[in-house]
Amino acid sequence: MKHFLDIHKTAATDLRAMIGTARAMKTARNGRPKGAPDDDQPLAGRMVALIFEKPSTRTRVSFDVGVRQMGGQTMVLSGKEMQLGHGETIADTARVLSRYVDLIMIRTFEEQTLLEMAEHATVPVINGLTNRTHPCQIMADIMTYEEHRGPIAGKKVVWCGDGNNDCASFLHAAGQFGFDVTFTGPETLDPEAAFVAEARAKGATITIDRDPHRAVEGADLVVTDTWVSMHDPESAKERRHNQLRPYQVNEALMAKAKPDALFMHCLPAHRNDEATSAVMDGPHSVIFDEAENRLHAQKAIMRWSLGL
Repeated sequence: MKHFLDIHKTAATDLRAMIGTARAMKTARNGRPKGAPDDDQPLAGRMVALIFEKPSTRTRVSFDVGVRQMGGQTMVLSGKEMQLGHGETIADTARVLSRYVDLIMIRTFEEQTLLEMAEHATVPVINGLTNRTHPCQIMADIMTYEEHRGPIAGKKVVWCGDGNNDCASFLHAAGQFGFDVTFTGPETLDPEAAFVAEARAKGATITIDRDPHRAVEGADLVVTDTWVSMHDPESAKERRHNQLRPYQVNEALMAKAKPDALFMHCLPAHRNDEATSAVMDGPHSVIFDEAENRLHAQKAIMRWSLGL
């Protein structure tokens, strides 16, 4: 039993093996109907609980489809249905669910909820997202980059905007996969200092540059994310927009990156806020490959967690 809680908590050799498994499983499905089962059915007879305290499109659909393609069944549970941590302790919920299911994926707000679930569950727990990190997304991003441009080791990744949970997992990945990250955004939205320090300790070059046009020079990959959360109050949204407008990824900014640079956004996007439609639909963009690869990367993560 192996939990997948964060990229920096998982051995680099295991992460690399997961990427390889994901690519092999994707290739094996070439030309097949989306609903067709995989030839290999490692989750046959297994039940997976998908817990959503936060709403989701890509995470919910990709995990659900992935489990079914591998022969398993899913039980989708919302935070309201479970009253997670309110009507019952998270520890007790973890113990009970472990008697019913073989694997738990949880998409939640507080990191502590994830950690308590993992501490008390007797089945593997996968981090589908917390306010602090989003490791499944970045595994898909690395898979996507390498599909298009080969090994990511030694490359320059530029993160534009808010040093949020996606940015945090990119920093974790930098230390594990051997690439460098430049963060460009307002000081008030810097990534966590501890994540920066950890990536540097593992040999990655992590740079913070307030000038976005200078930051993206020589970039192999430019990444951004939505400026606001659906849970932010209106006053916070306006304040964030004012801070982040200089960091919009537009055609002029992408022109400063390498000619063959890729552009990524984990979606959902507020088009013409954090990135223009011209960039999102343009020749550098791989955003829909990135979205598809959530399915394949997460299938590999589930197999790894269950030792399959």
